[in-house]
Amino acid sequence: MTPSIGVLNAGSSSLKFALFAGDELHSAGLIDWENGVPFAHAHDANGNALAPPDIERVVPRSVPEAMPAVLDWFARDGRLDAVGHRVVHGGPDHARPARVTPQLLEELDALVPLAPLHEPVSIDVIRAVAAALDVPQVVCFDTAFHHTNPPVAQAYAIPRRFADLGVRRYGFHGLSYEYIASALPDLVPEIATGRVVVAHLGNGASLCALQNGISQASTMGFSTLDGVPMGTRPGELDPGVLFYLLRRPGATVDALEDVLYRESGMFGLSGISADFRDLEQSPSSAAAFALDVFAYRVAGAIAALASALGGIDGIVFTAGVGEHSAPIRAAILKRCAWLGVTFDPSANGANDLRISTPGSRVVACVIPTNEELMIARHVVALLWTVMEANRA
Repeated sequence: MTPSIGVLNAGSSSLKFALFAGDELHSAGLIDWENGVPFAHAHDANGNALAPPDIERVVPRSVPEAMPAVLDWFARDGRLDAVGHRVVHGGPDHARPARVTPQLLEELDALVPLAPLHEPVSIDVIRAVAAALDVPQVVCFDTAFHHTNPPVAQAYAIPRRFADLGVRRYGFHGLSYEYIASALPDLVPEIATGRVVVAHLGNGASLCALQNGISQASTMGFSTLDGVPMGTRPGELDPGVLFYLLRRPGATVDALEDVLYRESGMFGLSGISADFRDLEQSPSSAAAFALDVFAYRVAGAIAALASALGGIDGIVFTAGVGEHSAPIRAAILKRCAWLGVTFDPSANGANDLRISTPGSRVVACVIPTNEELMIARHVVALLWTVMEANRA
């Protein structure tokens, strides 16, 4: 019997949910708290609109508060055999998906300081499911895919005693990169086993260097603050800036943390919005400057990851901005022309799979990511392993 899998991809202020029959999508949707007001939509596997979870009867103020409505939505088609979750941080010990147990929840609680914006939400969602349903739950860690990074890519040049405390480069967006790696052999086979830089660009943004589909390096490090600028996060930042700000009168660690997670990035640079779509449509010079900084940093990250790979055969754009913003892709690729990539403006404008010209030495393409499918695959694989072990 094909298992019915519910997938929950919780962000700090959004919740993607999907229902799979095995690894075949049945239906999916999103609840987003844009401007603090929740909005929900859903669709079937063919993209046709469906009635979303009922969030009007009891208006949820947060992701965990939306769980009763989402679980009711899952239940409309009958049984639910398991639930899979995306969890941002797995720390140094979790290199693969894991079944939820009381011990695992304790370990996740201990990891909250490493991802204070995301980890608590995921934990609350897991506990909400456990309180409502008696089904297996599986967590899939966004850091797990990067455990293949060599030690030289994981290390910080600080005393070794801090590495013993877990201070190292972890990398994130692993489920997205894992999906892209799995899709390349079918979609762009000539670069699938080569040296590829994947740019996961959205409100959260990072880049990953793949060699033969295996992660070799990533722009994000110890936390989700590192790397390229994001919607509200600064990306790479001189630690000296933090010392300087903390020494100002009235400064606190909590206040500075709030600035770095919620007031920086595109929002901080532009003073207008964290939404890249708003910035692209704005006539403000500050908005244009913020986007120029973003393209400059992403192009620099592509160059750095190409160095880590010893060359580059392909560039893949994915996630919300990477998949849908032709102007931002164009600005990045123009800065990468020296690497041997030339792009076709028409193909780029149409968000085609291949946006590089036929003569380009480096292939550039756009591939929609699918973190929810990767979670469903992991849940099925883990449950199948348990079932087989029980039969033995």
